[in-house]
Amino acid sequence: MINFQNHASSSRGNLYTVGDGQTRLILECGLNVKGIKKALKWNVSGHSGLLLSHGHQDHCKGLQGLLAHGMDCFMSQGTADISGVSGRHNVHIVRSGEQFKIGSWTILPFDAVHNCREPLGFLLASSQGGKLLFAVDTGYIKYRFKGLTHIAIEANHSRRELQKSVFQGLTPPDVGKAVTMNHMALETVLDMLRVNDSSRLEEVHLLHLSDNHADEQLFKKEVQKIVGVPVYV
Repeated sequence: MINFQNHASSSRGNLYTVGDGQTRLILECGLNVKGIKKALKWNVSGHSGLLLSHGHQDHCKGLQGLLAHGMDCFMSQGTADISGVSGRHNVHIVRSGEQFKIGSWTILPFDAVHNCREPLGFLLASSQGGKLLFAVDTGYIKYRFKGLTHIAIEANHSRRELQKSVFQGLTPPDVGKAVTMNHMALETVLDMLRVNDSSRLEEVHLLHLSDNHADEQLFKKEVQKIVGVPVYV
């Protein structure tokens, strides 16, 4: 039974955890170490590793502190270089398309689409049953997946609302273009859900919603129309 938890999800910081009853993992570490410890109820050592998608501060702010704590941290070479942690003994370099294991999890990294070196998403399959797709800060996902039981995915903005904001002069055109290219729109999420296997799907978590270009209730309603399972924002 997969238990996914959203502790922080915005441009101010991202922190998530997932467990399967045997092994717990941290996904992203965009808070300072004190914030991470508080969110995890001071039980950092109860987690077997960190998966880090990319090197932007709202996702990796607490990386140095977790490494100092002795945490095994898994990321691409590009993320390690950007974060200044290459060569640390508990930094593990992973590559898109190459599976690895942490405890009861088998993890497949895949390349994401973001304005950062070697960003990744992760497909996590538990030996206890269940499969989680985790993807944040990506313009789209180019792959299809079978047998997903849980999805935790960025739904940053509504394309229509963002375009409206640019037209009204509330958002600079270059910012609007950057958001469109590097963050997943609700419309893209809906398309992704339509083409992936949802026969085993149990729940969906929508992450990293924009404060200005996203409507939580609308997003939840639109996703539920397609998946027919609980959706959490």
